[in-house]
Amino acid sequence: MMNQSKSKKTNFSFDALKGRQSVRATFTLPKHSITLPKHSINLLSTVASQLGVKQKSIFDHLIEDKKSLDRIADEVRHYEPKQHQRKQKTFVLSRNCLTALDTFAREYKLSRDSLVEFSIKQLHPVIAQEKKRHENRKTLLKEMENFRKLGSQLMKKARFLVGDDDIVQKLDSFFHQYDKSMEELKTGIEKGKCMEEFQ
Repeated sequence: MMNQSKSKKTNFSFDALKGRQSVRATFTLPKHSITLPKHSINLLSTVASQLGVKQKSIFDHLIEDKKSLDRIADEVRHYEPKQHQRKQKTFVLSRNCLTALDTFAREYKLSRDSLVEFSIKQLHPVIAQEKKRHENRKTLLKEMENFRKLGSQLMKKARFLVGDDDIVQKLDSFFHQYDKSMEELKTGIEKGKCMEEFQ
């Protein structure tokens, strides 16, 4: 009895892992349209890069959500995609995700490309939120740079007044860490520049 239980558990694990295998699938998507504005064909990769999440994981989240697909299906039925200015785009997704997408497309007699297009469209609120944070980071950086200028003046004055004593060394250590924080913030802002093209 125990052996049978172990066997079933092993088979289940094997099937589950097989379903998570990465596969490549190519879809024909618009370069820009009402559903995917200019540059948004790269929306998935941009969100993945900004959040530090694999594209495959985001696709799993988008496609394997049955309720979300049901809602998308209603939109797709009334959507007439234009054939011009479309482009083939290859994505990496899990085998389970691709199977779910194919099954859903057949069941509802809908275009697989349109289902993917409208699924990616759901990421626009995410990119909008991240863009807001990106702009806030730029504002913060300006404030930090202004404060740092005052800090440099303070350090010069402190050294003039008391020399290089313990207090001045602590101030110097503080501003050293402060500079590191500014550099990290600058790196994050540079990484987020890819979002600025999204409207």
